[in-house]
Amino acid sequence: MSRISKPEDIHAVANAFRESRILLTAVELDVFSQLSPDEKTSLQVAHAIGTDPRATDRLMNALCVIGLLEKRDGLFFNTEAAGRYLVRGSDAYLGNLAHANHLWDLWGGMTQAVRTGTGRGREPIGDRGEEWLEAFIAAMHHRARTQAPQDVNLIDLHDAEHVLDLGGGSGIYAMTMLRVKRDLRATVFDLPEVVPITRRYIEAAGLEERIDTRAGDYHTDDMGSGYDVIFLSAIIHSNSYEENRQLIKRCAAALRPGGQIVVQDYIMEENRVHPERGALFALNMLVATEAGDTFTEHEVRTWMEEAGLSDCERRDTPTGTAQVVGWKR
Repeated sequence: MSRISKPEDIHAVANAFRESRILLTAVELDVFSQLSPDEKTSLQVAHAIGTDPRATDRLMNALCVIGLLEKRDGLFFNTEAAGRYLVRGSDAYLGNLAHANHLWDLWGGMTQAVRTGTGRGREPIGDRGEEWLEAFIAAMHHRARTQAPQDVNLIDLHDAEHVLDLGGGSGIYAMTMLRVKRDLRATVFDLPEVVPITRRYIEAAGLEERIDTRAGDYHTDDMGSGYDVIFLSAIIHSNSYEENRQLIKRCAAALRPGGQIVVQDYIMEENRVHPERGALFALNMLVATEAGDTFTEHEVRTWMEEAGLSDCERRDTPTGTAQVVGWKR
């Protein structure tokens, strides 16, 4: 049964953006950090972050309404959840919300994207600025930090010696694989603007002796060869069907005989409605990329088989995505 059955339900969906915008503005202005460890008036917060006092007061009142702040005797303080997840410097800080802020304007272009079939187009990653790139990699790292151990457990690393984490960002999946198999080596391939950030994450994990990096564009540049596993997590949704077809061919050529390609993403059923998060994410790709999308298992298998891979199989992850694996026999 549909979760929408009454006019009130429709209004609730139509107005859901309000709470989202309240939260994202508060995160962007770092309101929650100002209330740690001590409560403050809205005027004190406005002075600290350089905003209009009246407007800041109204924002903070609204944060009370949605359950992220509390107010007593004119003083505001963080709820337990806000103090844990929204205060900069906290071990559980959701720094990935900065990326959600960057998506806001793109989603505002949804109507035009549906009319034309493509998003407004984004400047190359190298031109989006350091703040955007750091926020994006942090968001991907945060998302994968808890998911990676469960996802990696599905991958057969028994005979593997060298793994390529293609478009690996922070390298979190490569790091996780190395922790599972102590004699494994890994290469993280990503854009030249990303690789310096990747190295910082690798060094922070103390794995620089076992993970190297390679900079380039995976559509055109040499990604190396002789890999036992090539892992593509959250990669295919950024590309068109034809770009993915060619990319899987390039990956297959970089595999040693007996090696495997593991594609992990939202893998859609043929009706493209399920999984539900994948159907919504397809729209994220519509507004954020020129031709990105979510793809079906049949489509991924087709790319692999055309690239000469066989024994293709699907494995559902515990985290809502799926892996499609193909072997170079």
